[in-house]
Amino acid sequence: MASKIAKMAIMGHIRTMMYAPSEISAEIGQKVQRRRLAMNLTQVDAASRAGVSYRTWRRLETEGKAAIDDLVRAAVALRCEQDLFALFPEPVASSMDALLEQNRITERTAPKRRRRAASRATS
Repeated sequence: MASKIAKMAIMGHIRTMMYAPSEISAEIGQKVQRRRLAMNLTQVDAASRAGVSYRTWRRLETEGKAAIDDLVRAAVALRCEQDLFALFPEPVASSMDALLEQNRITERTAPKRRRRAASRATS
């Protein structure tokens, strides 16, 4: 019975998907290409700025295929890295208890920022 319910849930999720993963990847590749062209960069120049090989950049644009690290490097090179932080928004809390639990998790998993040592003025 449990596996039947799990199968139904998966099928329900598949039916609600608006795009196939391959369509999303291809669209991201096209967006990378449009952004690069708007910045008047060649693929070679963009790859160099991102610190990836030309072949990797070309594959990102034409096939929408790249490792996460390469996608992040491309976003930085094209000056849109801030948009990556919006990819996976926090789920909406269903209760006050759930909200408090989300806050506890966020505090535990948030990267600790290092404080820079105060620079000493030399006189």
